[in-house]
Amino acid sequence: MTTDGADALKAVEEAARAARGTVADLAGVPAERLDQALRGIADSLGHRSGPVLAANEADMVAAREAGLGGGLLDRLRLDEARLEAIAGQLRALADVPYESAERLVRELPGGLVLTERRRPVGVIGANFEARPNVVVDIASQFVKSRNAGVLRTGSAAIRSAITLADEVIAPALAGAGLDPGMIQLVRVPGQSSARALVSQPGLIPLVILRGSGDSTRSLAAEAARHGVRTMAHADGGAVLYVDAAADLALAERLIEASLDRLGVCNRLNLLLVHPSLWDAFVPHLTALLDRLGIAASLPPHAHPLGHEWALDSGSEATVTIAPADGPRAAAVLANEETSGLAAAIVTQDRAAAADFLGAYAGTGAFWNATTRLLDGFKLFSVPETGINIDAVPGPRGPVTFRDLYLRQFVVTPG
Repeated sequence: MTTDGADALKAVEEAARAARGTVADLAGVPAERLDQALRGIADSLGHRSGPVLAANEADMVAAREAGLGGGLLDRLRLDEARLEAIAGQLRALADVPYESAERLVRELPGGLVLTERRRPVGVIGANFEARPNVVVDIASQFVKSRNAGVLRTGSAAIRSAITLADEVIAPALAGAGLDPGMIQLVRVPGQSSARALVSQPGLIPLVILRGSGDSTRSLAAEAARHGVRTMAHADGGAVLYVDAAADLALAERLIEASLDRLGVCNRLNLLLVHPSLWDAFVPHLTALLDRLGIAASLPPHAHPLGHEWALDSGSEATVTIAPADGPRAAAVLANEETSGLAAAIVTQDRAAAADFLGAYAGTGAFWNATTRLLDGFKLFSVPETGINIDAVPGPRGPVTFRDLYLRQFVVTPG
């Protein structure tokens, strides 16, 4: 093991043990104190915005010097408006009622009763891209679900993450009577710390993985080798299909709404158009994209149809346009050529919409709506830890605090 690898492993182990030491006390914390901590974090984002924004500016300067693309810089950037939006989400999360920790399943023979309990995981890891807001988003989900956490972010955001952890999150936890050690941040930069995070099944049995497809898939494979379970958000890239019966003005509004952020996974990536509209409507689309400062990749394509532009540094401001011969054909293309994150149809034809929604197998399906709605806060008014697109049973779509539990079956006398 290299020196860097040894340092990263030590840092992760120390963070995991510190977080684990807080788990037993979390079980008895009143819900009101958990929500008090969330409101305290929200307040601190305002009170300590100066140091946070200064640290973020230092990250931004270093990222520009390193040549990071526009999409990655957009993810990295914080400003007063974004801090206010994060604080608003935290206050909304604090107001979300807790679901019952126990439910009756059935009565068993012999006068016994079967109940199902929801128990926190304990310590959960989270590895995510250089997006400072995710530090707060994921920490808040761990607090709300009574889990401790070990967070690791991309090196480009390390200054912002440390400031958020030390000057915003930790004081708010302490102010609510919680142990600040429940939220740990790995401060050793580099991929060695990410690999160390997924190598500790006894300390960190579950790790949430977010980021670019290749690196996240590699970490998921590494985690599996060590026996660590993961919830991975590796790929994105949303699809919008403009049907023959579309309201074209609505289609243009949805296209623009789907491109308000270029560095996010649920932005418009592949735009499909019915052949009957191609000659007349595509020029309007290219003009719209040009006005938005976005390039159109038109046939013949020199790349896979579902190429995710948000991860293509320097080419983030691109949308692929291709024909699709009807709603079912569009759904098949979305299924076979993209990650399966989200797809939308624009049509006034209810039967066409039903065909598309019935054939599309991805995580989020939309009719006359933007795929940008595939987001924990926009769908559920709750921040998310990520969007899970695995085609297996378990939490799928935006993962929130409600998903960070284990089921326990308890049999007792009735």
